Amino acid sequence: MRDHDAQPVGGIARRLAHILTARGIDPAAKLTESAEPIPALQAAEARIPARYQAAVADHPAVVAWVREVAQAGRPGPKGAPGIAQGRSLLIVGTTGTGKTHQAYGAVRSLLLAGVRLRWKAITAADLYADLRPRPGHDGERELMDLARCPLLIIDDLGAAKSSEWTEEITMRLINRRYNEMLPTLVTTNLGMADLRQHVGDRVASRLTEMTDKVILDGPDRRRALAAARRSNVAVATPPAGTELAGSAPPTAVSAARRHGR
Repeated sequence: MRDHDAQPVGGIARRLAHILTARGIDPAAKLTESAEPIPALQAAEARIPARYQAAVADHPAVVAWVREVAQAGRPGPKGAPGIAQGRSLLIVGTTGTGKTHQAYGAVRSLLLAGVRLRWKAITAADLYADLRPRPGHDGERELMDLARCPLLIIDDLGAAKSSEWTEEITMRLINRRYNEMLPTLVTTNLGMADLRQHVGDRVASRLTEMTDKVILDGPDRRRALAAARRSNVAVATPPAGTELAGSAPPTAVSAARRHGR
């Protein structure tokens, strides 16, 4: 990943922490699970992919963004805040660094904070597949629904094959959300220079202004987990020909089976 103009995570976190402190919010306070079930959270988890249903937003910049959005929400029924206009996040990192985990964790954290939330999540590849013109499908209506949604996750922007059509669709979606200042969580493997080449200057320019950049680094967590599982299996499985401690001596039948008789 190349990213020559990325802001360091610490700078973003400090700026957001300063904003929260000025508003009387403790940026260091932890978001905790409620002791009572939250119907909105239960409903959301039914829509969240199984792998991310217990996701927690624990990156300092993402946590600070959640608090800022929750604090800015307009009061609604029974005083519960509803999501309002606000900043967006561009979560950048190589494969397996936890970008999607943080995005879904942010949704769960907002619901845990009591925010009334209508949200949608879609990968860039699915976005283009769903909106591609075909008989009997109103892609224009679907695009406008995504453009107006109070909170939208666009996962893996830049991973799908690009064309003039995909660039125009992305521009219309991002521009609408940019104009209305609707919070958007965008994840990508690409640095801004590469992303600009993929989605075009107009989209990249709007993303630069409307988002705070969060950079995730480190090894591929998926490969690390797979390696740990292989290591555990290797430890648990004794070498061939090794008898387990305390095992019973082989019977005539088992011995015969071993020798193919």
